[in-house]
Amino acid sequence: MKHSGIPQQRTTSPQPTDVRTHRTSGTPALIVGAGQAGTSLARDLHRVQSFGLTPIGFLDDDPLKQGRRYRGTPVMGTVDDLEVVLERTGADVVVIAIPSMSSVAIRALARRAALLGARVRHLPPFLAALQREIAGSDMRDLQVGSLIGRDEMRVVSPAAATAITGKRVLVTGAGGSIGSELCRQLYAFGPSDLVMLDHDESNLHRLHLELWGEASMDADNVMVADIRDTERIHQIFREQRPQVVFHAAALKHLPVLERHPCEGVKSNVLGTENLVEASIAFDVERFVLISTDKAANPTSVLGATKRLAELVLQAHAGSTTVLSAVRFGNVLGSRGSLLHVIREQLACGSQVTVTDPEVTRFFMTIEEAVGLVLEAARMADASATYVLDMGEPVKIVSLVENFARLLSIPDIDFRFTGLRPGEKLNEDLFADNEERVATAHSRITMALPRLHRPGFRAGLRDLYDAAGHNRPDEVLEHLARLVPGYTPPVGPRPPVLAAASLYPDDY
Repeated sequence: MKHSGIPQQRTTSPQPTDVRTHRTSGTPALIVGAGQAGTSLARDLHRVQSFGLTPIGFLDDDPLKQGRRYRGTPVMGTVDDLEVVLERTGADVVVIAIPSMSSVAIRALARRAALLGARVRHLPPFLAALQREIAGSDMRDLQVGSLIGRDEMRVVSPAAATAITGKRVLVTGAGGSIGSELCRQLYAFGPSDLVMLDHDESNLHRLHLELWGEASMDADNVMVADIRDTERIHQIFREQRPQVVFHAAALKHLPVLERHPCEGVKSNVLGTENLVEASIAFDVERFVLISTDKAANPTSVLGATKRLAELVLQAHAGSTTVLSAVRFGNVLGSRGSLLHVIREQLACGSQVTVTDPEVTRFFMTIEEAVGLVLEAARMADASATYVLDMGEPVKIVSLVENFARLLSIPDIDFRFTGLRPGEKLNEDLFADNEERVATAHSRITMALPRLHRPGFRAGLRDLYDAAGHNRPDEVLEHLARLVPGYTPPVGPRPPVLAAASLYPDDY
């Protein structure tokens, strides 16, 4: 099948087959291209259930293929019929099996699919396939169910576009894993402007090139700034006048913040309040904070500072800006996340280091995480924290064993290093003092906190002063006063451990 990226005239109507009642356990997928690559892919996906995708139909622009079946899978229409077929079948994934399709055409297809809540995956060109690493570079996309014991969920609904389309949207931490995926999905919803803010110009350069096909870095929507800089943040809001803000910028590595709590406060708490106050001052309609499950009953500086960021939102409730937060579990596939470290350790045959044989974590894919963010932006009509039902927690040891099995690695040599200061054996999704409220989305729950402690704002000022003067012991004392249930560790702060160790501390 040849495809230029330009919609072609439809020659036949999409086939009326409805496959909703004929699904297997895998995620339903449409394959674009019923040529040799597409039919071979369908064969392999049917044979290997651990891939996690079940082909339910093809899309192909060749009129001679319309209505035919390949290996039992029907051709349901042309590429122009994408939206119609997605609506009718409920497919969650679109796989592009045309290695020669241009990046421009792939991006256009991805935008169309995203508007209906579907994800796009594509087979790489032949040379790229030869050059990439064998060790599981595509495992997250195809086999998440076999890793975490549940199917990936379609969280975002088509209605999420109503909160984005035609709006001026700003994303902080836009160059990071969560921020960049958020920008990709937001871009598909057609905002009037998408302002990408980050302190790392290299990440912004890469993202701008991907979304717009150029990276001159002199565009008005590329902002290099530090969220700790109050005046700079207010300047950006004054000039850009965003209507919706997604706040993904943060320091998030647990052992680093245990060693440097002042930096955690400056970024995760003060930086968040800078953005909240700017949002209120310049009439932002909706503000969404990216939080973490470590904020529920926190035992670490990471958890305490992110919990405090949630409480900052609550302290500013009552303005015309709707302030909401979303809590993630560990995100598979984010930069520096668990799967990347596992892959590296398994590939080189070294020991896989895990803190404890019984340690568990909640896991979600980066698409689920971003879908939750977009749904929170759509649903929120009052300040609250939103939590996704992520199923049962998964043992890290089991996840490593499942991943090794998918890579055909029979033997794993584990080394257990012990839990670090501030780290939990098992995470919580809700704090003990929170009220849980159901939402219109069956897999999303609101967590409503109790009232703040007296003197909250004065305590924040004292915390910022201690952090600004780099007094870590005082910072920990103030965090304990401000964050219900948090008790700082006793004794000297731990050293920062090697980045190559496998620890489940990222969200």
